[in-house]
Amino acid sequence: MDDASPSSLRRLPSVDRLLRRPDLVAAVAQHGRSETTLAIRETLGELREILKPGTSIDERDIVASVLSRIDVRADTRMKRLFNLTGTVLHTNLGRAILAEEAIEAATAAMRHAVSLEFDLDSGKRGERDDHVRALVCELTGAEDATLVNNNAAAVLLVLNTLSTGREAVVSRGELIEIGGAFRMPEIMAGAGALLREVGTTNRTHPRDYVNALGPETGLILKVHTSNYRIEGFTAEVDARDLAKIARQHNVPLVNDLGSGTLVDLSRFGLRKEPTVREAVDEGADLVTFSGDKLLGGPQAGFIVGRKDLIAAINRNPMKRALRVDKMRLAACEATLKLYRDPDRLTERLPTMRFLARSVKDVRKQASRLAPVLAEVLGAAVVVEAVPCRSQIGSGALPLDTIASFGLSLKPKGGGRALEQLSTAFRRLPRPVIGRIAEGALIFDLRCLDHENLFRENLSSLKPGGAS
Repeated sequence: MDDASPSSLRRLPSVDRLLRRPDLVAAVAQHGRSETTLAIRETLGELREILKPGTSIDERDIVASVLSRIDVRADTRMKRLFNLTGTVLHTNLGRAILAEEAIEAATAAMRHAVSLEFDLDSGKRGERDDHVRALVCELTGAEDATLVNNNAAAVLLVLNTLSTGREAVVSRGELIEIGGAFRMPEIMAGAGALLREVGTTNRTHPRDYVNALGPETGLILKVHTSNYRIEGFTAEVDARDLAKIARQHNVPLVNDLGSGTLVDLSRFGLRKEPTVREAVDEGADLVTFSGDKLLGGPQAGFIVGRKDLIAAINRNPMKRALRVDKMRLAACEATLKLYRDPDRLTERLPTMRFLARSVKDVRKQASRLAPVLAEVLGAAVVVEAVPCRSQIGSGALPLDTIASFGLSLKPKGGGRALEQLSTAFRRLPRPVIGRIAEGALIFDLRCLDHENLFRENLSSLKPGGAS
């Protein structure tokens, strides 16, 4: 095209002509005629806006631009990546990686019709919670159980069922804020419960609860402060003593464990977290906890406890709005079954495998990969295998870390070069996400399962770290 005058713009290839180009015929076969036509129209529209007099453009360049636009639109937004942040359960990176058994169960539920709400014995309508109810009760010791789509939903549903228009009594020291700036008081307000704070931020006593209880009380809520810790001059009422107070005043006690666990984490060298079974044994009428944190399954919120209270929760119309779909339900069942064989959890459940992985094993991996990265990145970046500390994440044991090993990538060019290096790794076909600390990009290798894939991925990096 010699210029961008109206007559020359009319000589831009037509949509139909471009659709007959071999490359775009192939694009139609892969992406569909509508998608390809849209990309052509958008490309031609941009050219009409930007072409200046005297500008020429080859039709092949137009085709290349169309194909590039199609590729961008077709590229998935949710990319597989390597989590080398040192946070095992990273909320922004999807939390728990599912066990193969859970993946297979979810895949089967997607591919086939399943008995989601169909009772095969009676031939009548069934209840979807029945697929996991007995299993959850077996593992926790609870009378009954139900589940919804996450733990915040579980707390919301419990409050809405038992405390709408009534007071929910909770210690000031337990009014936590969870991820995304969602706060417990806001969840309570959304559920229709009236917040009744007792005690102070650092000290709450049994008398504080007793003095607050009355005809307007709907429940007592105990919240496990898993994402922070108050130390020093502190006091709290433990769950067992709080259960006695609740029983004496005929008020339900709800214990929100948040990042609940079904096994004692001290077997992995971590500080002990209260298990769901312990919370039930301590006398809580209801216990809520997550499925995709320490449990290592898909996103879900479990509610376990007294049969009459679970029945009331299941009658709440809000339960239907918060229920889980067939894929997550299948994955939950498969994950829970792994806990019947706790001795093999670290082999079969990725979350437990990452937490239990020895620092010796991680150090060996760092030693293998350090020279590989050094060769790829060249002399502009100093690569070293270094000790580091991992954390569980998702609010669990916030002050406890696990000895680990990783790679320190320190560009010789300083701060700007460091950001460019981090960006280069994020732009790899399979992005690599680390953390920046002390002038270096740190890759904690605790969660690096697929070393060969990691090595292959590096082939897209150019010397100096530019991708």
